Amino acid sequence: MALNHSRSVKLNDGHFMPVLGFGTFASDEVPKSKAWEATKVAIDVGFRHIDAAFFYQNEEEVGKALREKMENGTVKREDIFYTTKLWSTFLRPEFVQPALEKSLTKLGLDYVDLFIIHWPVAMKPGDDLLPKDASGKIIFDTVDLRDTWEALEKCKDAGLTKSIGVSNFNHKQLEMILNKPGLKYKPVCNQVECHPYLNQSKLLEFCKSKDIVVVAYSALGSHRDPNWVEKDSPYLLEDPILNAVAKKHKRSPGQIALRYQVQRGVVVLAKSFNEKRIKENFQIFDFELTPEDMKAIDGLNRNFRYAKLLFAVDHPYYPFSEEY
Repeated sequence: MALNHSRSVKLNDGHFMPVLGFGTFASDEVPKSKAWEATKVAIDVGFRHIDAAFFYQNEEEVGKALREKMENGTVKREDIFYTTKLWSTFLRPEFVQPALEKSLTKLGLDYVDLFIIHWPVAMKPGDDLLPKDASGKIIFDTVDLRDTWEALEKCKDAGLTKSIGVSNFNHKQLEMILNKPGLKYKPVCNQVECHPYLNQSKLLEFCKSKDIVVVAYSALGSHRDPNWVEKDSPYLLEDPILNAVAKKHKRSPGQIALRYQVQRGVVVLAKSFNEKRIKENFQIFDFELTPEDMKAIDGLNRNFRYAKLLFAVDHPYYPFSEEY
């Protein structure tokens, strides 16, 4: 097994997920070719967990990078753990498998390792990723997420994905899936925004009790994409306490933020298209934070969310009206 299981977590369906993943989201200004270059660098550096999504609109480029690295013998397909996500316009059960097949075609792969529901908030089906009415407001849809989940279970049975999970679900939405009559597979994970300013300790505790892995995105704060993040949001990596811990360990604040998650049992995604940073982000396995460090970082929590999804606040499945 080329995957190093000491750096992986066992999922509730028996598969393994590397605890450090490479995120591939980029704002519209970034050329799609960057995802191709950065994914190749990430694999060379040692990343084996690649986190992507249909919505990111760069799966062709990411897939090309993966195939090149397989063809030249750097990795085998089974060394890579690849995640894609079901976008909000495909939540009706009849669109679930075709959506995954679209991703697989773009990637040039036969299966993904993990297929997750991107957001619990359904949008009007169709070709527009963000369907809007004449006044520019997003057009929503109402779908029973339990029906969507059943369609994901069928994708797993069909061998199109090894594992299935969710993203941006609160504990009540997770309960709804877990308590579904005839549930065949539990979600293996819940991918959520998680960093020292939003440490998700209650959701983490809940998920651990249900044997669901928490996967952290925006673990280094967040990209400043004005479509999703407010301009005056704080810069996590400039935090004085984080920087003091970094100085003590002769590390970057980013490495501290990533190491913090791994030590608390969270799978963490690191996103950067900068070669030096991609290398740096992978170097978190050769040092350890002390209990005092962990406590100091825990103390930074202020329940601050970068991605608030405010345009969906009136949707019945808006996830952030719950405490966790």
